This record gives sequence, C-alpha cells and structure tokens, in this order.
Amino acid sequence: MTKLQISINYSQSMISVEEALRIVLENQLPDQIIEVPLLEANGKVLAENIFADRDFPPFNRVAMDGIAINMSFLSVISEGDKLLIENIQFAGEPQKTMSGNGNCMEVMTGAILPENTDTVIRYEDLDFTEIEGRKYAIVNIPLSEPGQNVHHQGIDKSAQSLLIQQGTKISPAEIAIMATVGKDYCKVKAAPAVAVISTGDELVDIHENPENHQIRRSNSYMLAAALSESGIKARLYHLNDDPEKLENRLRIILAANDVLILSGGVSAGKKDFVPQIMENLGVKKLFHKVSQKPGKPFWFGKSEYGKIVFALPGNPGSTFLCFYKYVKPFFSGLKQETLKKAVLSDKIFFRQELTLFVPVTTRCNEEAALIATPLKNSGSGDLAVLLSCDGFLELPASEAIFEEGKSFSYINFK
Repeated sequence: MTKLQISINYSQSMISVEEALRIVLENQLPDQIIEVPLLEANGKVLAENIFADRDFPPFNRVAMDGIAINMSFLSVISEGDKLLIENIQFAGEPQKTMSGNGNCMEVMTGAILPENTDTVIRYEDLDFTEIEGRKYAIVNIPLSEPGQNVHHQGIDKSAQSLLIQQGTKISPAEIAIMATVGKDYCKVKAAPAVAVISTGDELVDIHENPENHQIRRSNSYMLAAALSESGIKARLYHLNDDPEKLENRLRIILAANDVLILSGGVSAGKKDFVPQIMENLGVKKLFHKVSQKPGKPFWFGKSEYGKIVFALPGNPGSTFLCFYKYVKPFFSGLKQETLKKAVLSDKIFFRQELTLFVPVTTRCNEEAALIATPLKNSGSGDLAVLLSCDGFLELPASEAIFEEGKSFSYINFK
C-alpha cells in the first residue's frame, strides 16, 4: 500500500472550494443567440427546440430487400409457397399498389411499402422461378406474423414531437436529425470572446530557445486547447512583468473580450501585479485565494460592464486543476457542480484544512467501479505528471485521513 503524506501552511483568509464554485457559476455570462448554417453548428450549444416536421419514418418503410405480401389476407405462409411477382417498388418512387391479395411485389430497402401489402420477406429466404414468362417467388421459411421487415410510420417519433432539446451540445447525431427535418440554419449560443494571457518574465514562446533561467510558455496553449473542447477559440497573449505596460495592455484586452483567463501574477510575490491592476481597471474582486491545493492563489472578478476575469496561479498543475474545476463549468452552462465518483486505491494522510486535489490514474474493477490511484508528483509545478494523469480526486477539507476504498468526487479530463 502506498501512503502519500503532505504538509503545508494554511491561511484563514481563504474561501472554500464550494463557495468559490458557487460564485463562479452565479456569474456566468448571459446567453447570446445567433443563427448559423447547419454545418457550422457542430460542437456548439443548441438554443432552440427541434421538433419533428412529420412522422419518423414518414411512411411504412421497407427495411430489407425482398418481396412485399399481404399477410393479413394470406394468414399463413408455408415453406414452398409460390407467389406471383406483380411489380417492383424502388426507393424514391411514389407508392405503387399490389392488385392481387395472393401475389407479391419486389421491394427495395428504403422504399415506401406498396399499398395492399403489410409484410416483407427478405431475399435470403426466397428462391425464384419463371413459368410461362411470369416470375414467381418461392418461400423457404414458414411465416405467420404480419409486419416483418417493415419500419412502420411514426414508430420512432410522431410529427411535432420534441426531437432535440435546447441546451444540447450539437454533435454529428444532432446534425443528422436537423438535416432530416429541414433545418439548414439553427439557433445556437454564441461563443464568447475569450483572451488567454500568460504573464511572467521567465517565459518565452515555444519557437524560442530558452536561456538557463527561462522556460517556454505552456499554460496558455493548454488553456486554449481545453477551451477548444467547448467550441471556444481563444486569443493568446503574453505579457511581461512591467506593471505600467501590463496595465495598459490588459485595459485594451479587457475592452475587446468578454472573458479574460490569466495565468500567473496572482500570488504574493514582488511581481504579482494582477490583483491590483484588475482593481485599477474597475474589475471587482469576487474572491482571491481558495482553501485548496493546488491552486490556492486563484483570483476571480467581474467588471461593471459584465466582463469576467479568471486569474489562475501560474504553476501548470494549479492552472490545469483550476480550469477543469471552475473555468470549464463556467463555460459549459452548468448551474451546479456535476462530478463523477471514484474509489481511492491507497490511504492518504493530509494534515491541513484544505481541499486536496490529487492527480490520479483510473481503472474499472470487476464491479465496474472507477478506481483512482494517486500519482507521485513533485507539486503543482510538475507538468510531466499530467501525461499519466486521468483526472483529479477531490478530497474534502473536513477530513485528515482518507481511507482506501472510500468514494470521492472525481474530475475527469481525459
């Protein structure tokens, strides 16, 4: 059994994880509705209900290639019965009528079922012969139940029934349904304008060769990639730790965007200017510092014009956790927290009254329960551990010993 023991300092000035999430979700942006062409709607959130314009399927549809018969008249089909083929009904043709109750018509998959027929026998269960220039189908299996191999009108959905509810994230399945009902345009929630901003003199761009005292930017690219999963294309910026230039650039960026997501500059260091600059720019602090590890210095605010600012700690583990715990639910439109559960595989001791988010790898046991195994790491600066990590197990601040086999909330990001 692995024992993970952690000890850190604690400050009474922080708010709880639950309170921080509540504040974030209470300040979600009002929906902006736009109409887009159907093929541009994939991945967006539907902003209207979609109804069936006619029955699904709209007619009695042939489900298998074969012959159509009037089973209600014939009552029983015995092996070896021979049926005269009157005609053939292709998909896309107007409905034809079979005149002889004891005859049959060839039918193709997707065709409307001919009038005066109610059952289809597939080709695999038939032989064919020709007598005096007339073609006959010979049945190889007995049959007594009508309706076989017919996709009956309205059995899936009836006309005017609700097919897709507003608020649904649109996938190729929803695209297919909307195409079926003739929606060449649909209403969706407009993606907000989002800026992702990394700060810090120690950071260089990914195409540069860093000096010994520098590292390449990664948080901003991670955040942009994570936002793209929600259909949001972010603008990326990097700002150095010059307070005057930082404030001037942030003023411009704030004016041009609905949401700012910053990484770095929010702790208690000599160059952590972001909280004061946000105050200077008229962004009201809604909270600063959350009783959690990692991500304690997390700052969140809102301007008088409704602009939202997430200022996340700069360590990659903190940035990563705060995005999936707070930022993603903010954009997804959740009104309350929705988390999976996972079972802790190893006992953990945690000596401070903070909510601990533990990077874990997961598997399902024989009972289909999700088992979470803590990963050894060197703290919130350990970027490499995220490669092996499936998500974070959330261990509440009310406990100090977390027993093996106990279930906890789990944030999944893979």
